[in-house]
Amino acid sequence: MKFYGIRRLLFLSAPVAASVFFIFPEILDPRHPQVAYTAGIAVWMALWWMTEVVPLAVTALLPVALFPFFGIMSGKAVAETYFNHLIFLFIGGFLMALAMEKWNFHRRLALFLLRRTGLHAAGMLAGFMFVTAFLSMWISNTATAMMMVPILLSITAKLEDLYGAARVEGPEKGFLLGIAYAASVGGIATLIGTPPNLSFARIFKIYFPEAPEITFARWMMFALPLSVFLLIVIFLVLYFIYFRRTRFDVRAGRRMLDEEYRKLGPMSYEEKWVAFLFGLLVILWLFRRPLDLGPVHVPGWSEWFARPSYITDGNVAVLVAVLLFLIPARRKEKGPFLMDWATARRIPWGIILLFGGGFALASGFKESGLSAYIGESLSGLGNWHPLWILLLTVATITFLTELTSNTATVETFLPVLASISVALHIHPLFLMIPATIAGSFAFMLPVATPPNAIVFGSGKLRVRDMVRTGFWLNVTGILVLTVFAYFFLKWVFDADPHVLPPWAH
Repeated sequence: MKFYGIRRLLFLSAPVAASVFFIFPEILDPRHPQVAYTAGIAVWMALWWMTEVVPLAVTALLPVALFPFFGIMSGKAVAETYFNHLIFLFIGGFLMALAMEKWNFHRRLALFLLRRTGLHAAGMLAGFMFVTAFLSMWISNTATAMMMVPILLSITAKLEDLYGAARVEGPEKGFLLGIAYAASVGGIATLIGTPPNLSFARIFKIYFPEAPEITFARWMMFALPLSVFLLIVIFLVLYFIYFRRTRFDVRAGRRMLDEEYRKLGPMSYEEKWVAFLFGLLVILWLFRRPLDLGPVHVPGWSEWFARPSYITDGNVAVLVAVLLFLIPARRKEKGPFLMDWATARRIPWGIILLFGGGFALASGFKESGLSAYIGESLSGLGNWHPLWILLLTVATITFLTELTSNTATVETFLPVLASISVALHIHPLFLMIPATIAGSFAFMLPVATPPNAIVFGSGKLRVRDMVRTGFWLNVTGILVLTVFAYFFLKWVFDADPHVLPPWAH
């Protein structure tokens, strides 16, 4: 009953806090009451998103329900924010991931790569982390962790038979944490790797429609090196804590991997098609727009068409996804084609509504004038060096996302950061991209992210194991991301922190 009472209090506190802005709209901008109305709805959504007393997708519908009544946006305008080409990028990418799972290609790929790991525990750790991170770049980090953990536990059970549970206990914790952390860090490398990345791309476009497009390839040029570097750092931390004194080889584990791979049999006709379409999709994403790599210029294939700007990464994703429904399968027990609608219904529509709620909230911030109000209110931060503002932003979101949905956290903060950037004459990408990536830095608590919960659910970890390791990774991640963004955002996105570009005025 006590828990129910707390949930009821949290449930009621959000609309009560919002009602203060509704009843006294003059507390912010007396000339424009919509500023206070939008702030009230934003507070309401933020509190429900952070406490999750109401399903995240339901909270995301509040702009549709409330914006028109408060004169913030018309019902038609707010509804249109919920669907766009980035939603189709997510849908197309997720359909490809479902096809990989349906025909078990993701397991074949994972086992194939894991069999190439070394014969010592450290090499095996590196192998599990690399495979998990690579798969998380393309498919759900939750699905990746759910697949990798049983593979790992079957191997560690065999090692316990050979060396004893006491000797394997420490490395087993390191392996599990490596999978959880690699799933999160791998997801930041691509636009489809984790939902906050797509939220950023759309909210950035809402605020700065004249800005250059955030393409799949351009994002990857910045985020992939960062992801790789963080994986190396995480590997070293886990090795130092859990593997430094470990002295046993993993030949038994390797034999088990070989046996599991043999059980898959030859690569099927369906797997070959899925592998081909997956590779095609990645190539089309990477080379859609021209790439300028210093002295090397790579032309984009979209330039072959009369209107290259009409083609987006979302169009490409849907084009390849449609092919999955058209190519016949030979194993009819799973359906007549590579993809069927029964499987496609597993698309997480709740996440799509969550995206839409964030996009609508961002549009409300801009249309009501709340963004300009926030920017003017925080103009005093103009005396701070951009590096310290960046560090504060990254640290705040990193520790907040330990307790809240990373997508909801990022969608709440990005409109505010867009306003601050303009007010302080800081390049918007200098704050918005690191804030988005920081939303994936949830290393401390089981509730912080699904991969953390999955490895904790194995029963092999205690909360203090995760907190002890995760706290230092949080701190390390904050420092690495801050320094990396400060020096490399300018090179990849031309995001000089001291220059506000013309499209942001």
